[in-house]
Amino acid sequence: MRYVEAVILDWAGTTVDYGCFAPVGAFMKVFEARGVPVRLEEARAPMGLQKRDHIGAMAGMERIREEWRRVHGREPLEGELDAMYEDFRLHLLAVLAEYAAPIPGAVETVAALRAEGLRIGSTTGYTAEMMDILVPEARDRGYAPDVVITPDDVPAGRPWPWMCYANAMRLGVFPLEHLVKVGDTLADVQEGRNAGMWSVAVVEGSSELGLSLEEVASMPSADLAARSEKVRAGFESAGAHLVLPNIALLPEAVEAVDLLLAKGGLPQATGTIPLFGGRK
Repeated sequence: MRYVEAVILDWAGTTVDYGCFAPVGAFMKVFEARGVPVRLEEARAPMGLQKRDHIGAMAGMERIREEWRRVHGREPLEGELDAMYEDFRLHLLAVLAEYAAPIPGAVETVAALRAEGLRIGSTTGYTAEMMDILVPEARDRGYAPDVVITPDDVPAGRPWPWMCYANAMRLGVFPLEHLVKVGDTLADVQEGRNAGMWSVAVVEGSSELGLSLEEVASMPSADLAARSEKVRAGFESAGAHLVLPNIALLPEAVEAVDLLLAKGGLPQATGTIPLFGGRK
């Protein structure tokens, strides 16, 4: 008997846009345009949140807040943050189609899951307007989940669980422990945990790792292993049940969850399962 009935996948950094680069550049541009350049790691830190919330989180970071005060003589006003989000939106809409390529292994993994009878849902930090561009572009490249839920469809985005609940309803899956949530950010992990689902994180291609395919291929193996280990530890600290080196291992993770459910295991009572991420 199969217990897991569906998998809910994040988009950028999990199934498309290796390294999650589309939004990062746009975030950096809107702050730089206001005389407050931000660092790459600062632009990535709140990744996974709804994008207006992401801008607010960046503006609240101590170094950025102090630099804004130095340049503008005060902290940013809500209206300024709204204007920054509008600029971000326009930047992202202009480039989003260029970042729709599936992450290596994602299309094959989804096919394998469907062959086992699982349904495929999805959540995202992107708005419906953004997904109107990304979804057909990804479909043309071979990736198309059964359900797409955005923060526009629910009261609030991550880390709130509402997008996961909407997926469960549209997929017709209950109880919630029969679903596995998969993502590449700390907010993704928290979203899955808050929804009472199994929460799985993926290292390669993730925003947390923040490397392109080319950078991964050229980086010395020891350096890549050290960076990956740091990401893995962060995901575990956020509450991930499983941390996968790459998306291709997701069918094995689903099987591991299935075995736990067969023994009466529940996500709320289960910590990290040390099956992946280089540990035994």
